Amino acid sequence: MPTVLAKPDTLNDINGQFSQPPLQQPVFLNSVPKCGTHLLRNIFRMFVPVAQQYHQAFVQIPNLKQCLPAFSLSQPMLSWGHLLFSDDSALATQSAVHYVIVRDPYDWVLARARFFLSDTFKGQMDHLKGGRVKIEEMLNMMIFGIYQKAPTLNEIYTHNAIAWLGTGVKLVRYEDVITHLKNLDSPAAEHYFTDLLQPVLIEGKLPADWRQRIELGSDRKQSGTYRENLAGATVELPDELPVMQKQLVEYAAPGLRRMLGYF
Repeated sequence: MPTVLAKPDTLNDINGQFSQPPLQQPVFLNSVPKCGTHLLRNIFRMFVPVAQQYHQAFVQIPNLKQCLPAFSLSQPMLSWGHLLFSDDSALATQSAVHYVIVRDPYDWVLARARFFLSDTFKGQMDHLKGGRVKIEEMLNMMIFGIYQKAPTLNEIYTHNAIAWLGTGVKLVRYEDVITHLKNLDSPAAEHYFTDLLQPVLIEGKLPADWRQRIELGSDRKQSGTYRENLAGATVELPDELPVMQKQLVEYAAPGLRRMLGYF
């Protein structure tokens, strides 16, 4: 099984600095892997009592039955994971406010490659590290998958995001979160986070200290999987996906970016 060697954060301790209203309904932060799961999770954690945060596991299909307490109406929890669309997952999340977090597939290819090439990830990609393959080859593997080792971009986005659309989930684009984090003092940011954080607010209103909470929760140092915190990432990847690989994304998953609101 692959392992992720990420440094633990200190947000549970920081959480105690703030007054936390009890969570009234289960909240589930579901995402395509490498789309800002930890960022959204850490922001939400600053508005929810630690006792109502489901730290027992990262919710996924293999451990779903063990994680069913995360979706209890009688004891509401904030939970997070990469949960594929299926009959079991649809039934499990019926009572939860369900978010699905995505990222522009162009940037996702780079983020996924960067993660797999780092020492933070240990698994079936280790033989590709240390510059053993061309950057372009690695990017193509992220797009088309690796036989019996890694699914394709289209498969991941289809089952983790697209199949959930139209079922009442709230779609969150990583880029929108980043845009408003960079402009926290703006009315647009206040409107955005008021809407985003609705299920964890009192009477739908942000507390007076909301900016401080979001700044602490979004601190890059608190995310072991953030780009700058990846261990042993020695291969330099481009900041923007090359033109050919952009074309390959469109070939491999036609219409995907438009479906998610990327034009």
